Parts: sequence; C-alpha cells; structure tokens
Amino acid sequence: MKKAILYINQFFAGVGGEEDANFKPEIREGALGPGLALAKAVEGQIEITHTVICGDNYMGENLEVATKEILALLEGKKFDIFFAGPAFRAGRYGVACGEISKAVKAKYDIPVISSMNDENPGVEMFKRDVYIFKGGASSRAAKDDTAAMGKFGIKLLNNEELYPAVVEGYFGRGVRKQVFTENNVLATDRVFDMLMKKINGADYLTELVIPKKDLVPIAPAVSKEELSKMEVVIINSGGIVPVGNPDRIQSASATKWGKYDISKMDRLVAGEYQTIHAGFDPAAANSDPNRIVPLDAMRAFEKEKKIGGIFKYFYSTVGTGTTQAEAARMAREIAAELKESGIKVALLVST
Repeated sequence: MKKAILYINQFFAGVGGEEDANFKPEIREGALGPGLALAKAVEGQIEITHTVICGDNYMGENLEVATKEILALLEGKKFDIFFAGPAFRAGRYGVACGEISKAVKAKYDIPVISSMNDENPGVEMFKRDVYIFKGGASSRAAKDDTAAMGKFGIKLLNNEELYPAVVEGYFGRGVRKQVFTENNVLATDRVFDMLMKKINGADYLTELVIPKKDLVPIAPAVSKEELSKMEVVIINSGGIVPVGNPDRIQSASATKWGKYDISKMDRLVAGEYQTIHAGFDPAAANSDPNRIVPLDAMRAFEKEKKIGGIFKYFYSTVGTGTTQAEAARMAREIAAELKESGIKVALLVST
C-alpha cells in the first residue's frame, strides 16, 4: 500500500486556536483532524502514516527555519505522496500549506496536493508548484475537499490518465498539453465556434486563458508649490517595525500591516526599530532604519519647506512573497485611513 504524510495547522490538529499559533513543528503517527476524512477517502489504497503539525504564525514568521525543521522531521520517513490542508479560506494556513508542499516537492520529487478556496492567497502563490483543488470557504467543506484530494492522489500514484485542470477540479497550473480533439475538429472551426458562443452570450471554454492584469492609472502630477503645503505619508514594504514586531507582521507572504507614530521623531533610532523582512540581508537596515523609512531626509525637506509636513504615522508591511490580492487588500485598508485623514501624497519605499 502507498504511504502518505499530511500537513495541518495547530487548529485542525486540536492543539489550540490563535493563542497557539506559534506552535513549533511536530510530527505524530497516524491521521489527525481532517486527516481522518482523508484516510477514509483513500482507504485500501493509501495509508496516512504521519501528520505534521505547525502553528500558522510560527510558519509565517519563521519561514526558512520552520521549513527546515519540518523537512528534518520527514527524514527517514517513507512516503509516496504529501497532502496539505485543506486550508479553505484561511490565508496564513494556505500560504503555509503551499510553502511546505513546494519544499517537499523540491526535496523528494513526489506528488504534493492541497485544497484551498479561490479567495485564499495561497492559490495565486503556489498553484504552479502544487496541485491545489478548488475547496470550500470553511471547514464545513472538509469532507468534500479531502475526498477530492484523495481521489486525485490515487490517480497520480496509479499513473492513471489525467484530464485538464477544469475537469479534475484543481486550479490551472499554466501547463499546456497537446491533445487530439474528438473527430479531429480543426482549430479554425473551434475558435469560430467559441466566437459565436461569446457573441450570443452562451457558455464556452477558451483553450488559452489570458490572465487579467490590474492597471492602476498614474496619479496626476503635484507642483512644487502644492507639495510645499501638503503632508506626506511614508509607506514601506521593507518591514521596518519597532523592535519586537508588535503587530506580528509576517517576514514573508505578508497578510498584515502596521502603523507607527513618528510625530515627535526626527529620525528612526537603531535598536528601537528593525526590519523583519526575510528577502534581503537586514544588517544595513537594522544599523540605520532610515535607509528604508527615510524620516531623517523627510524632516530636512520639511525644514526647507519643500513639503508641508510629515504624517504622524508611517505604514509598514513586507513585500516578498506577498500576493497581489493581499497587497491590494492592504493598500485599500491603508488608503481608506489616509483618505479620512486628508492625506493626498505618499512616499512609497521598497527595497
């Protein structure tokens, strides 16, 4: 019988809720939580020998370390396939499932399967690396989601014929495979048929999906005279936060942002502020946080009357690995605050 290992978070393992989100990686024998439904779905064909558990916050805030720790737990274990989740609409959980599945795939070169709701940021981040099935929004869908994962896992391990993503039920991975159509219908006839269906408002399925891109219009220019009378807000994706990271912003694949009072400061002080960004060497930023949040330079502009002032808060998050959907959501939330405060000019600092 083929063997499998399942990854789940602390909540579905029964360890605890948000208060235990920093639970460190642990491996236990057998199936736990949704793994019980998964085991039933693959009964007689695949055995769930172990379950890996890790807290969502621990994975999100210690990505590299947590991944290494989990891979170390898998050393010496014999398994033919790796499952993760299902993660439903839980963003941190989805990202964690994607991260560890991708790492397992890279190290062991075995099938990896997860399930997430289409609004989970993990879908966009990992659908090209992991088979991610289209899952429900909450744990009420656990039985159906695990059944879909298990059924496809059996197909993979039995080397059965695989059908397109839309037929199997997982998110498209951008992989194109040449197939012969029934009755050898020519491409010109197929495209004309799709065109007529589109014109007549009928359902059709394109053979080449072109991803839609969000285009943001360029903001109108601001004159020097106008700028000299305006407050400017500093926003950065370099992860500059007070030491200790009070808002627990993730060091990669961020879903959180923070704002910090600088109304009585002329510069950020090393030792009081740090970067929690996992995508670059933090030494330069930690020795002088103003390299990413240039408060000192902006205060000089303020004194020179080049700007009307600096907004009392600076905003911070982490860009590396963050999905477009999560970035857009955070931007809308921050923009709403700034609009209410009357701020019309922002300095966006990246790394």
